[in-house]
Amino acid sequence: MEPCQVLARILGVEARVLEELNNKMSQSTGRSGVLEKVCHENQKTINFVLEKLNSKETGAAHVKGVLRKIIYTHEGELLKFLEIIEGKNQFEKAAALARKIANIPKGFFLKKDRAEMILKQRKPENLLKYLKLSTVEEAILKYDVSELFSALRFVESDQWMHKTFDEAYSRFTPADFEEREVEVRVLGSEWRDISKKFVAKKHHNLSHLKEFGVIFLNPVSEDIPGKFLRDFALFLHYFHEVSFYSKLFRKYASGDDFSDKLKSLLRGDVPEVYKTLPGEWLIVQRYLYKEDPNDPRLYIPRVNPESIHWMRGERDLTLFKAEEARLDLSLWHDLDWVGGIFDHGAEEVVSFDLEDNAMSLVSFMEGKNQSFNYHQREAMWTKLFFGYVGGEENAEKLIIENFNKGVIKFN
Repeated sequence: MEPCQVLARILGVEARVLEELNNKMSQSTGRSGVLEKVCHENQKTINFVLEKLNSKETGAAHVKGVLRKIIYTHEGELLKFLEIIEGKNQFEKAAALARKIANIPKGFFLKKDRAEMILKQRKPENLLKYLKLSTVEEAILKYDVSELFSALRFVESDQWMHKTFDEAYSRFTPADFEEREVEVRVLGSEWRDISKKFVAKKHHNLSHLKEFGVIFLNPVSEDIPGKFLRDFALFLHYFHEVSFYSKLFRKYASGDDFSDKLKSLLRGDVPEVYKTLPGEWLIVQRYLYKEDPNDPRLYIPRVNPESIHWMRGERDLTLFKAEEARLDLSLWHDLDWVGGIFDHGAEEVVSFDLEDNAMSLVSFMEGKNQSFNYHQREAMWTKLFFGYVGGEENAEKLIIENFNKGVIKFN
């Protein structure tokens, strides 16, 4: 098959979509051969990985099993290495290691006292009841305000949250922000009940407040194989997600309608655009497949900042090597976008992305045996975008410049 047809099958779109896109992008950017290069590199990488893993068979079930097995092995190595990291428990050790591995600069975030201001203006009755306290002032004296703020979404009603968000965030200006480091917090045992609600809803034990530059680790252990590596990669992803949104906060600080743009970012708004012309890329800041596998926007060219956060988080993890212990996850380096069609039985796309395979291992161990490839699919679109625009740095610049428009257009 032609490279265009191969990639179209992997991406789940019609070949003509890629043909029209390629023609327009080659004409607009002067960069040709992108589809051919990506297709060749994809197959070459798959062959290399399978050879390294000693996999002779090419059936989908066999390949998925081999990838799950190596995730299991690598998770064990990571947990073994964690034993020599300083910290009172596994949560503190994981936080310390993630901070060591993540490579991000200072960010532009809401001042911490703005969280106190919101709580005082909109008294969180359910939160105070949970803490057995009468006033917000008591709560602020006893607990870190970031922890209080994080707990709101699990104890207050949706109506309270929406009204508070609309009222409070409508008043914020760039003067309410400051430059500071991303903060990592491991929540204490007093938050265990709330943490359980979070984990039950989200299926992982991490949370973040990107407007405040805060990442939380909830103190709830999950002992099913695959979950630790899955969540640790998510931890590193959050560093880059928080850093990316900080760049947008900083950009919008010098323009008009700051509060409206801020609220749109925090809501995760996605344009209601269901058809694009060749040379137009939708900017999607969520994984649409998780919400609706049949969303029409999954069939048009798009670039998802989430895939860039994952790429960077997984790069931090897979390039990190520990001399003190046997820890080498480099096999997974730059595999986030790699996926292949395996035809033994029903045609199926198998993802080679670390996070997709960690999630698949969890599902397998839970008896659901569900496979995932939506991270890989979004990452392959991003890989194509990088190819047309000249790499990661130029791609991020274009995304940030056009983020509020929701579409990147090439004439």
